[in-house]
Amino acid sequence: MKRISEFNVFRAFRSRNYALYFTGRSVSQFGTWMQRTAVIWLVYSITHSAFFIGVAIFAEQFPSFLFSIPGGIAADRYDRYKIIKITQVISTIQSVLLAILVLTNHATVWAILALSILLGIINAFDVPARQALVHEVVADEGDLPNALSLTTAMASLAQLLGPALSGIVLSIFGAATCFFINAASFGGVIISLLLMKLPAHTLKKTEKKIMVEFAEGFAYVRKTASIGMPVLMLAIVSLLVLPYNTVLPVFAKVIFKGDASTFGYITSFVGVGAVIGTIFLASRKPGAQLKKILFVSTIMMAVGLICFSQIKNFPLAMFFATLIGFGSVAQFTVCNIIVQSESKPQMRGRAIGILLMAIFGMMPLGSLLVGAISQHIGAPATVLGQGVIGLVVALAFIRFLFKQRTIHVSDDVLIHEIQEIIAEKLD
Repeated sequence: MKRISEFNVFRAFRSRNYALYFTGRSVSQFGTWMQRTAVIWLVYSITHSAFFIGVAIFAEQFPSFLFSIPGGIAADRYDRYKIIKITQVISTIQSVLLAILVLTNHATVWAILALSILLGIINAFDVPARQALVHEVVADEGDLPNALSLTTAMASLAQLLGPALSGIVLSIFGAATCFFINAASFGGVIISLLLMKLPAHTLKKTEKKIMVEFAEGFAYVRKTASIGMPVLMLAIVSLLVLPYNTVLPVFAKVIFKGDASTFGYITSFVGVGAVIGTIFLASRKPGAQLKKILFVSTIMMAVGLICFSQIKNFPLAMFFATLIGFGSVAQFTVCNIIVQSESKPQMRGRAIGILLMAIFGMMPLGSLLVGAISQHIGAPATVLGQGVIGLVVALAFIRFLFKQRTIHVSDDVLIHEIQEIIAEKLD
């Protein structure tokens, strides 16, 4: 009979290193979401242009895509502990520079974009190292699923509350305060790292040719329809539908006649939907028909976008914002699980990497596209069009989603995959 402690929701905290890791990351996650919200609002306040919002999102996300392979290699070959300490110091400097620019009235859009590019490069090395470090800071391997669950819950909570808090701080104190808060939050990570007791790192030597292995992965995904189709579907959605957040500041200020706090509330309600979607997927029973869930979640996201674009009543619009968040996170997550379930063990890592590259390569480009289009036809018409495209994509892939065999995943596997994927996405 298992001990009662094994069922403790917080049992991963038995590992001192994980408790420190969790505490540091919790503080930093809230600061990160505050800065992200403040940057988007600041760019919109300076330019009054949805196009430049897209450029700002592109500037942060696309460098992460370009440097994702070097970042992953560094996390595998070098000391992750030292990598994270370096990225946190540079991230602190980046946030402080943003705050100084605002306080000295030198916050031009080009300066903000340059610092956003720097942050994107930092994240390309920070995220893989930080995700991999979780496995090292948990003393008991049996506590790893619980640790991932707690990390995911913390990331979801930060996504939910961070933008709302940022909106309030922006309205009262301004963007510089948000940037200083984020800079201070990195101190929590640095302190937690310094207090950890980890074994000495052993340098890994390898003769493997990374690009050759990646080319094999692309060929495998292209030839395997059960994997290639979800990758293609999510790539299209990431380019044309998911960048809806590019025009959310326009809805906050122009459509709902609000301010920075209004923008924060909209983003937070999308976060509410994401949290509900995570809980829903994690609670699915064995035999979950994932492809049907993928179809329904895509439809939900599309319907949410169409209704959100046409409704001017703020409380009702927040209901559809929640629907958008639910559909988008469920769609993203289920595609990941399908790819992992269908991939051969020796190809799984490369298949997942290609899927993530498709997502994070397309979304920045989509942000540019959506921002440019909204300048000509307006934010409501743009989001309406994105919703219609979402419906078309769901219908275009309906044969694949309903006629191929259904994938069955056990609760344990499903929960474990969701925890890792959502934590990665929210970071």
